Amino acid sequence: MSEFLTWFSAGDQRFARLVLQRGIAAVFAVAFFNAACQFRPLLGTHGLLPATDLLAATKFRQTPSIFHWRYSDGLLLVVAWTGVVVALVVVAGLPQLGPFWLPLAAFGVLWALYLSIVNVGRTFYGYGWESLLLEAGFLAAFLGSDRTAPPAAILWLTRWLVFRVEFGAGLIKIRGDTVWRDLTALYYHHETQPMPNPLSRYFHHLPRPLHRIEVLGNHFAQLVVPFLLFAPQPIASIAAAVIIVTQLWLVLSGNFSWLNVVTMVLAFSALGDAQVGLLIPSVGGGLPPISVPFAAIIAAVTVFVLILSVRPALNLVSRRQLMNASFNPYHLVGAYGAFGSITRTRNEVVIECTGSRTLDADTVWHEYEFKGKPGDVRRIPRQFAPYHLRLDWQMWFLGLGASGQWFPALLTKLLQADRAVLKLIRVDPMAGARPTWVRATLWEYRFSTNAERRETGNDWVRTYLAEIVSPRSLSPK
Repeated sequence: MSEFLTWFSAGDQRFARLVLQRGIAAVFAVAFFNAACQFRPLLGTHGLLPATDLLAATKFRQTPSIFHWRYSDGLLLVVAWTGVVVALVVVAGLPQLGPFWLPLAAFGVLWALYLSIVNVGRTFYGYGWESLLLEAGFLAAFLGSDRTAPPAAILWLTRWLVFRVEFGAGLIKIRGDTVWRDLTALYYHHETQPMPNPLSRYFHHLPRPLHRIEVLGNHFAQLVVPFLLFAPQPIASIAAAVIIVTQLWLVLSGNFSWLNVVTMVLAFSALGDAQVGLLIPSVGGGLPPISVPFAAIIAAVTVFVLILSVRPALNLVSRRQLMNASFNPYHLVGAYGAFGSITRTRNEVVIECTGSRTLDADTVWHEYEFKGKPGDVRRIPRQFAPYHLRLDWQMWFLGLGASGQWFPALLTKLLQADRAVLKLIRVDPMAGARPTWVRATLWEYRFSTNAERRETGNDWVRTYLAEIVSPRSLSPK
């Protein structure tokens, strides 16, 4: 039995467990803080897309959530701040000092509470990184405590998760858009991505031959390297390092919420203590193998995850590969991938308002400035990731022509000068007062050339396209 338990343990991956548990918990803290700040104006009782509408139309088995018991904005805040506190306790490493069931319970709470939020989050929570965080948190729950060696099976299942994230993303690109196959994707991507960051303009203006090399490097990192995660050491550690470096490159070039951060953290599952010890000599040291009860739990979880892996595995080889799909309402063992198609031009919806009572050719319109999405052509995009600006991201999809069930509600909230919604906006041109009219226009944006920036100081150049929502008011016409 002792030999079996030793084989079931990964005594040479203590550092991997430390990074996985604390890193995933840190992202949970950001995610719950994000919900505490943004959920109420977006999805609260009086939000743009009230969660209560979804709860009334679905049953618990369809959307598992504690909010099926009762929803209120106050309860949402209790859930969000409880998640923040529990996550920070794990980051501090306190549950890891006790028996194996303490970190299991802590991550179980994080997973259950965040699942409750995601499953009622509707459009504003319809992103792959929500499922990725939930699946990562589920696996982290079974990594055990510092009293014993990490369970080898959970570390292998975590590598399987990284494989699906990277290889799935690589396949969806190759299958999805010719620009990934002819290596021209980065001629457009840095400029048209959902939310550029301060360096995106510089990445966009890199020489085109370098852009082609970047795409080749991406294909290597996503289509070849993931297989090496399952190779013997030190090859697996080298593969993990390649993934971490490429994800850091993405962090430098844009705002992608916590997608890149979680992927980097998960890649540590392939790092061995011997390889880490080359940089951090104190890493290492023996730990006793896991206990019989814990081994039984790990065996059951492993079988459970392998069964759930059948559909995602088939999805990878399917010609109709799904991207960012959950095959069960618990967001476990899903399909991942991003940017299967690349937009060639950037269209932005601009919301404007005026305090004028009547409209004529001389009416002066003022723009609402969002925190992350491009607006003022002089403003350099900011870095927000891993924090996620949910309204800004949906505005990007709106510019692509996606239907926005929430958008008319947003315009109404702006006409009402709703305080909660205005907190999601960077600049309110009415300074808290109610406008009499609002409208929405569509503009094409592109990064300024170096010559244009030297001349004007502007980061963007924009061209008017159309008025997409005619002026509307709360006052009787």
